[in-house]
Amino acid sequence: MFDLIQFPWVRRQARAAVAALAAVAVAGSPAVAAPAEAPAPVGAPSSLAAAPSFRIVADGLSLDAALRPIADHAGPLAEGDKLSVQLTFRDAATGQPLTGLTPAAWMDLIPPGADDGPDACRNKVQTFLSGSMLSAPAVDLNTFYVLALNADPSVNVVDPLFSFGGSKLLAKVLLPSPGEDWAVSKDGSRLFVSLPDSGALAVIDTKSWKIERGITTGGKPMRLTLQPDGRYLWITDGVAGTGVMALDTATLEVVARIATGGGRQQLVVREDDRYAFAVSDLSDRLTVIDIARLGAVAQVEIGPKPVSLGYSAVSRTVYVAEAERGEVVAVDAERMKVVTRMKAEPGLTRLAVSPDGRLGFVLNTGADVVHIFDTARNRILKTGDMKDAPDQIAFSDTLAYIRHQGSEEVLMISLGGVGAEGSPLSVVDFPGGQKPLGEVTRPASALGMAAAPGEPAMLVANAADGAIYYYKEGMAAPMGSFQNYGHEPRAVMVVDRSLNETAPGRFETTSQLPGAGKYDLAVFMSSPRVVECFRFEVAEKPELAAARRAALGAIVEFVEAPTRATVGETVTVRFRLTDAASGEARPERKDVRVLTFLSPGVWQQRTLARHVGDGVYETTFEPRQAGLYVLQPEAPSVGLAINRSSSWQVMVAAPAAGQDAGSANSSLGR
Repeated sequence: MFDLIQFPWVRRQARAAVAALAAVAVAGSPAVAAPAEAPAPVGAPSSLAAAPSFRIVADGLSLDAALRPIADHAGPLAEGDKLSVQLTFRDAATGQPLTGLTPAAWMDLIPPGADDGPDACRNKVQTFLSGSMLSAPAVDLNTFYVLALNADPSVNVVDPLFSFGGSKLLAKVLLPSPGEDWAVSKDGSRLFVSLPDSGALAVIDTKSWKIERGITTGGKPMRLTLQPDGRYLWITDGVAGTGVMALDTATLEVVARIATGGGRQQLVVREDDRYAFAVSDLSDRLTVIDIARLGAVAQVEIGPKPVSLGYSAVSRTVYVAEAERGEVVAVDAERMKVVTRMKAEPGLTRLAVSPDGRLGFVLNTGADVVHIFDTARNRILKTGDMKDAPDQIAFSDTLAYIRHQGSEEVLMISLGGVGAEGSPLSVVDFPGGQKPLGEVTRPASALGMAAAPGEPAMLVANAADGAIYYYKEGMAAPMGSFQNYGHEPRAVMVVDRSLNETAPGRFETTSQLPGAGKYDLAVFMSSPRVVECFRFEVAEKPELAAARRAALGAIVEFVEAPTRATVGETVTVRFRLTDAASGEARPERKDVRVLTFLSPGVWQQRTLARHVGDGVYETTFEPRQAGLYVLQPEAPSVGLAINRSSSWQVMVAAPAAGQDAGSANSSLGR
């Protein structure tokens, strides 16, 4: 299972980053104090402001951090608010933005008794980089979400960074009818899903994972293509005699309907957003659409049955797979003329161009064949025998992945090692599950494979297994899988929520504030080195607090608990269990346990707590190593789950020189 897999790019840096942390001391960095109008860094909580901002200047670099509510917000930040997290890096001397950086950030709830010493931020960041499930942050701002388009009318949203005690299923979006294809807006804030049975388009807010609007398009909306600048979403209509539609992504209105012929259609857009190109398997022509005029301006004869197309920005050429004659037709995207016809064999089914635009891949599902052509010379370089009906193509930065309907195998072809024309085609494979990938009750236009962001890895949806598999390049088999909670995943998509550079030197992502309390916005960067924590507060919303109390059977209140200790001494922590509704002490329970662990999870123990009267319980532990120890009570009989319980932290120091540490140097194993 994926509970232990470290996904985002920040995890790839973990080993080097943790080593670098040893040389980074927040307290010792030559930081310049924040200006008077900016809240200070960690050590002084910010006031409850609607948009707290911070500045730190150190080692020739200035960092501005800001938390900006997405909606109009008159009061302080409050739990459940959607916000934009912005980090801006500049040269401290010149003020010029620093680009191409790779920052990481987390929001961490500060529990009672938390260490607030000079090394607290460094220890916190080191814990997060280690990927421990036992001390995960409240919000990881370096992650991505995996989406499954199900055979039933729903979309599942899964967090691959499964935090301790939580659920991987973040949301289930219920649709009016099964989805066919999907696309994400340029800023990642909206997910569009075509609903052919409803003649509509669902617009989903990717922050709340709720349907923002349903748009009636008429016909049968099928394939979705977002043009590069994000202005228009192009929708193909599956009703005979119709064509394509253009949806303005700002107004969410259909602004054009252009006839391109009936039947199954596909569309691509030129990289400069000037022209779109559409084909239909019931028409023998390629329709050229002027995007500025939102109208057809030319038609190019292709052949009896054009079934698929792709575009290469390198050669400025549109490539069309024509099934009846078995040709790959190359059309100059400037002159709108056929420049060559590459002969294959009848029955071509799917065409795709690699991300770098250098190679094209064409499948023949019935003949079990793949053709690979060079876009610079417009020549077929290789023809390779496949097996079991190859039907889909997806790409990482280095590999082409080919899925098969009749088996669980996924074939991989190196984009850099196709080799000379006519030489044998080298392929490797891995199993994408247990059952054939084509066993699906309702096929979709959306792909069943998606590249993982920042990783040389691919996600593969297996509908028959009810799972999504994660394959990392270089492995013989998938590293794990996501169970899809009883649903049949027909397609898979990734929505990246990591920090992205939205302007020179500015890195931004969106998130939703968790529960009320004091938080650290922890920021880390390996080069140039940055380890900083900024303190802010989140206000409680009375209606949410009341709902939480109603859902809880008991509340934990720590009453006698040290915040510091020394290796070898016995540490005693007491806490009271009270009724969430009445506030009165809970009667004695026999199943009150406490999980105690050394962050980031290198040692742990679970012990029954001893009732000492008036709802108060006591637990003890003897630390054998210096570090941060976290205690979390649970009581299943009163509905107190460990992931919903309050926690307590104890910072344990090594004994002073000459002090008897007892078993301080012994092994942590028990």
